[in-house]
Amino acid sequence: MANLRAAQYGQQVQYLVFDVEAVADGELIAKVRYPNEQYSPAEAIRAYRDELIEQRGDGKDFIPAPFMLPISVAVGKVDREFRLLDLVVLDDPDYRPDVITNLFWSGWQHYGRPTFVTFNGRGYDLPVLELAAFRYGLSLPDWFNIHDRSFEQSRNRYNLESHLDLMDFFTNFGAGRMTGGLNLLANLIGKPGKTGIDGSKVQDMYDSGAVEEINDYCRCDVLDTYFVFLRSQVLTGALKLEQEQELVSQTKNWLAERADSSPAYTHYLEHWGDWRAEDENSGEMTSI
Repeated sequence: MANLRAAQYGQQVQYLVFDVEAVADGELIAKVRYPNEQYSPAEAIRAYRDELIEQRGDGKDFIPAPFMLPISVAVGKVDREFRLLDLVVLDDPDYRPDVITNLFWSGWQHYGRPTFVTFNGRGYDLPVLELAAFRYGLSLPDWFNIHDRSFEQSRNRYNLESHLDLMDFFTNFGAGRMTGGLNLLANLIGKPGKTGIDGSKVQDMYDSGAVEEINDYCRCDVLDTYFVFLRSQVLTGALKLEQEQELVSQTKNWLAERADSSPAYTHYLEHWGDWRAEDENSGEMTSI
């Protein structure tokens, strides 16, 4: 009976809304970028971050995806009616990169290859997980289906059945810019966005042992992505505004029911804001 319920649940999953946090592989950086130095892994990471800050000139030191290892992957499972069924963090509480990678790709297969939903997943999250699959020797023929017709290939930028990258959606596939990113979009609809932590802090948090806090942050990013996804479906006509707002209300209740066991959900609800729409006749702002 339990197996039957699991199979029925799996059939409901239409979308996987996910976010990845990663840390640098210091040994790889030392070997590839500084072969003539006697750097420890930590020293190599520090040297590369300093180098990036100097090169970029904007104070940012994001290390490129090929040098990164996934240490947090949060996944929201969403059905065809756009309801959030579950939100999990892979390989909790060990967070091993190889296990996380295997669970991610095997889960995608298990649920019948649902549509991935991300924000900038094409530029960062999926490259991290693809290169991790390469590193760990996984075979992913349904994702790397390069011999299919181009528009049917899973990695085709315009194949929205396999992956809806919300940054592509809002920038018309790079024709425009999304200044403010996910944080801005979440705030436009009353959701928390970034509340003290962002991706630039993950490496230092990981080095200090704050792994659970990283995973809580990853959960919150998935929730922001989910709510932005819902509003994107209002734009496309797949959802009516009233339906979206009912889903938002249901999800808020879902979070409240689990808040006692999840610092991430408690934090998210503490920063929750209701979206307000302008009344067309009076010009006043009214909550929906």
